[in-house]
Amino acid sequence: MSAAQLEQARPELKGRLKSERQALFHAFGQDGKPEKLLRGLRQSVDAILTEAWQAARLPANTALVGVGGYGRGELFPYSDVDLLILLGAPPDAITQAKLEGLVQLLWDLGLEIGHSIRTVDECMQESSADITVQTSLLEARLVTGDAGLFAQLEERYREALDPQAFFQAKTAEMRLRHAKYEYTAFALEPNCKESPGALRDLQVILWVAKAAGLANSWGQLATRELITQDEARQLMEKERAFKDIRIRLHLHTKRREDRLLFDVQTAIAESFGLTGDAPGPGARRASEYLMQRYYWAAKTVTQLNTILLQNIEARLFPQPTVPKPINACFNDVNGFIDIVRDDTFETTPSSILSIFVTMTERPEIKGMTARTTRALWHARNLIDEDFRADPHNRANFLRVLKAPQGLVHALRRMNDFGVLGRYLPDFRNIVGQMQHDLFHVYTVDQHIMMVVRNLRRFTMSEHAHEYPFCSQLVANFRDRWLLYVAALFHDIAKGRGGDHSELGKHDAEAFCRDHGLSELDTELVVFLVEQHLTMSQVAQKQDLSDPDVIQAFAAVVKDERHLTALYLLTVADIRGTSPKVWNAWKAKLLEDLYRITLRVLGGEPHSADRELRMRQQEALATLRLFGLPANAHEALWDQLDVVYFLRHDASDIAWQTRCLHDKIKSTKPVVKARLAPAGAGLQVAVFVKDQPDLFARICSYFDRKNFSILDAKIHTTRDGYALDSFLITEENFAKNYRDIISLIEHELCELLTSNAPLPPPTRGRLSRLSRHFPVAPSVELRPDERGQHYLLSIAANDRTGLLYAVANVLTRYRINLHTAKIMTLGERVEDVFLVDGPNLNNPRVLVQLETELLDALAI
Repeated sequence: MSAAQLEQARPELKGRLKSERQALFHAFGQDGKPEKLLRGLRQSVDAILTEAWQAARLPANTALVGVGGYGRGELFPYSDVDLLILLGAPPDAITQAKLEGLVQLLWDLGLEIGHSIRTVDECMQESSADITVQTSLLEARLVTGDAGLFAQLEERYREALDPQAFFQAKTAEMRLRHAKYEYTAFALEPNCKESPGALRDLQVILWVAKAAGLANSWGQLATRELITQDEARQLMEKERAFKDIRIRLHLHTKRREDRLLFDVQTAIAESFGLTGDAPGPGARRASEYLMQRYYWAAKTVTQLNTILLQNIEARLFPQPTVPKPINACFNDVNGFIDIVRDDTFETTPSSILSIFVTMTERPEIKGMTARTTRALWHARNLIDEDFRADPHNRANFLRVLKAPQGLVHALRRMNDFGVLGRYLPDFRNIVGQMQHDLFHVYTVDQHIMMVVRNLRRFTMSEHAHEYPFCSQLVANFRDRWLLYVAALFHDIAKGRGGDHSELGKHDAEAFCRDHGLSELDTELVVFLVEQHLTMSQVAQKQDLSDPDVIQAFAAVVKDERHLTALYLLTVADIRGTSPKVWNAWKAKLLEDLYRITLRVLGGEPHSADRELRMRQQEALATLRLFGLPANAHEALWDQLDVVYFLRHDASDIAWQTRCLHDKIKSTKPVVKARLAPAGAGLQVAVFVKDQPDLFARICSYFDRKNFSILDAKIHTTRDGYALDSFLITEENFAKNYRDIISLIEHELCELLTSNAPLPPPTRGRLSRLSRHFPVAPSVELRPDERGQHYLLSIAANDRTGLLYAVANVLTRYRINLHTAKIMTLGERVEDVFLVDGPNLNNPRVLVQLETELLDALAI
């Protein structure tokens, strides 16, 4: 075909490719058969490539080879077409020009190709140096061209391939990939191709099996007795399900998208015909049904992946098996626990739990043999009411919880094998259950595993640097296994409708009673499940300087043991939701609440006078270290009331006194900033003649600079100066905090001096999660217990400019702000303000205020 003929054929080929793709997409929408679509797309591209190859008139000793997924014979709607142009010899100038023309033609036709141009020798060199190239060549398929040249490549590849080295490289690569996804298939936005338990794990099995010459398909693996026929059927079903999801993701997004993002989950669920429940308690979305199916499939793949890789490894690396008896049910075979007989679990059902006990008691055991893994996977259905009621089985379950080591691995294995959900039926209901609260990033069951892991880490010396205070407390806590029981049950009632803490405490109480826990131990576990949210709510939403708040919390916890247990569970719980939720500021709030409450429980009265004296004495001791005159503090402190000293730490009082003791009559604003002692950003102190819009003005500055306000303390001195302090943070402040401090001190001072009009609030963009899971804005305004101030509580989706929008409304209504508790939970904010003002006693004004605040919070 001449260049003119090629140019004439280009539109026809492009149009044909497009029309064939659309016809295949339409057919898939009608019959929903993923294999048919993937095969059809591959065949269509094969035909187009063959015609383009012929038109390019390349030398006879060249071949067009499909590699990767395309070489495997399947093509997803928007995946790249991976090609190898195989040359018999390095190209001359004419051939090089033809190759460039071919590649340009393929792009012009609308094919997104990933291509390489190599000789056989170059292929072998690249393959030996790069496991990715080696893997892609494993699935190479001749599309068109010189079959002899392709056969030469195949022969050279087979001769060079080392199945043992390939197995080790691919399993190491898989472990790194799993680490990237935090070793869990249960993230709320999984990647259906790359996440643990997804398509890539299935491909790894077939790759290493093919490289070892064992099998090319699931059926062949069953024939070679590496898996059973039933397991082969399950793997084919799961592979088909993941391919179906991936196809629908591509078609819905019209791009190569393999992540099941919140944005698309509902649409993908509906494409499968799934619908959500009618509104009501415990109602579930269509996307939740889809994702629970996904997680169950990923769980199955994870188990069968373990079995298969162990079996393939045993074939590739045969070792003499000399069983060392452990007990009547189990042997140690080369460091792996193995059942004595194939029917061990059937004849001795109690061994289903005792195997986990044995593994916790023998740290030298590396895992289970493939035979044992398979047998345990199938034996989970033996766990029924009679099994759960057996005292021996109940004792074994408690032995796992009391194990001095290996607890987390044991519980995770039990969950992966379905044993935990069978033994605790209520737990089974939350396996794979999503949490649409914008701060949990794991399913409910995986969050619980993370909480248990965190509690366990408190007890381990290698993690003491990460959890110093928790490690100190847990070291003296007897029967710490009770904390693990509470962790297992604290969220077990999620998704049932109603208060999950209240519902969960009944489940916990039944468990404790059935397992023979003492009345005292049962009471502690039930208390922890019922109150597991209380400490974080008090610390983050209430005024810890208020003696009544502390007394009320002390009345809830009653004694030091309950306080310590609740503190440990609270820290583990918050840190188990998402890496983004925990910060040093929240750690400080919880620790402050713990220490203050502990003093009250120890008999020390939490009186304002006593607390004031303690903080002033500590602050003065700090000031003496800086060489200030003994009376340097007096002029400032004479202008401050008791509330100021109760709401600030001694270190804050000393720092602000050092900065302001000689500036109390300053006519210019004073702005000082420093690294926060708690390690959570910057502390900014503002001292200026009070003005009605001061808080709003400062918020407008921080919002404009993209700082998040974690805490605000607002105070007015006796002679009319505002002394306000803010705790702020920003993603990159640690890299150049000195420059940021200088900038804040200069710019904020200039802003407060200028008295420029307040800029209008802007509605910053919502995050992707907030757009799809909006929080209904809420505003609550009520008098505090003493009737002196009002508590203003707001909840909404987080966005830039939100706090300034609220402050702007408060300014318009001449409302005075005393403190602000700013709590951000992922994408959700829950802020509490202590306010007063002349208009708050007017019911009509209150209604107007709440209406305007709701409008400011609206998306």
